Amino acid sequence: MCHRCAAWTRRGFLRGILAAGAAAGLGFGGIRPALAAAVRLRFSTWHPPLSRETRTVWGPMLDELKRRSGGGLDYTLFAGAALGKAPEHFDIVANGLSDLGYFTATFTPGRFPLTDVLSLAVWVDGKDLAAEIGNAVYRRVLQDEFKGVKVLELNGCIQSFIWTKKPVSRMEDLKGMKLRTPGGHQTHYVKALGAEPLFMPPGDVYLAIETGTIDGIVTCPPVLLAYRLHEVARFGVKTTLGCVSEGTVMNLKTWNRLTNDQQRLVEQVCANPFRVSGGLTRSEYPQLLEEIQAGGVQLVELPGPEAHRWYGRFQEVTRQWVADLEAKGLPARRAVAVMNEECEKRNIDLVACPPELRKA
Repeated sequence: MCHRCAAWTRRGFLRGILAAGAAAGLGFGGIRPALAAAVRLRFSTWHPPLSRETRTVWGPMLDELKRRSGGGLDYTLFAGAALGKAPEHFDIVANGLSDLGYFTATFTPGRFPLTDVLSLAVWVDGKDLAAEIGNAVYRRVLQDEFKGVKVLELNGCIQSFIWTKKPVSRMEDLKGMKLRTPGGHQTHYVKALGAEPLFMPPGDVYLAIETGTIDGIVTCPPVLLAYRLHEVARFGVKTTLGCVSEGTVMNLKTWNRLTNDQQRLVEQVCANPFRVSGGLTRSEYPQLLEEIQAGGVQLVELPGPEAHRWYGRFQEVTRQWVADLEAKGLPARRAVAVMNEECEKRNIDLVACPPELRKA
C-alpha cells in the first residue's frame, strides 16, 4: 500500500499513537528539533480519498513538494476526514495533529467573520482563479483572522449551483424546499429565495436526498462528484451562489522549525496548489459539467431577468451582513470593496455586491 493511501482509514489508531508519543515526548511523524535532512509532513483534508481534490490537487501538490526538495520534504496524506470531521480541520492543523492541511472556514460559523467575504456569490469557474483572488484579499484585509497558523493560501472555491430532486427554473419553484448548505452566505441566500437551509456533514447528504429528508444541496460541481450526489440530485440550476471560504494552512511550530529554504519552497508550491498541480483549474471546469450531465443530470441556466431577480436577493444579504459586522467594529464594507476590486481586475462579476459597496 502506498504511503499516501496507508493512513486514510486509521483515524482512531493514529490519534492513540499521537497521544502516546506526546506523553513520551517523542511525537509521531514530527519534525526533529535539529531538522534532519528529511522532514515528513502530515497533510490532512476532509475530501474523500478518491475525490478530484485528493487525486488531482493534494497528492500531486505534495509530490511536487517532495520532488522540488530532492526528498528533503516528504509527506503522509490523511484524506477522507481520517483525522477528524470536516469542521475540525482548522484546529487539526492549529493544534498540531497535522502539520498542514485544508480547512473550510464556512463550516465554523462566526469564527472567521470577515473571511466570509470570499464566499459571496460570484462567477468563478476555477480554483486556481479563486486562490488568486483569495490570496489578494487575504493580504489586504483578512490577515488578523488567522494569527494562530501560517496561511499558505485562501480561496472562495468554485461557484455553487443548486442541485435538487425536482426541476427548478424560477425562484417560486424553491418555496418550501429543504436544501443542505455549507453555512455562511449560502444559508441566507437559500432563505432569501424562499427555501429552508439545513446543515449536515457532506457524507450524510446522499442518504438524506435519497430518502427525501432534504430536497437538494447547494454546492460546487467538484463536491457534487466527490460524494456522487449527482446520482440522487438529478437537476441543477446554473446560477452562482458563491461557495465556501477555505484554504491551506500550516501549523506555526512546524513552520518555524523549517529552514528558510524549506519555507520558501512550501510557499512556492502551496500558495496556489491548483495552479501547481493543474487540478480543478478553469480549463478543467467544463469537464466537470460534462461529467455531471453525462451522469444524467439536467442543467438549467436561468434567463437574464430571472437571474437578476436572484442577484437582487443576494445583494440584500450582503447589505445586511455588512451592517451586522460594521456594528461589531469589523471593516466589512472595506472587505466587500476589496473583494469586488480583485474580482474586477480579473473580469469576474461579483453578483452579490450592491452598487453602493463596489468602492471603499
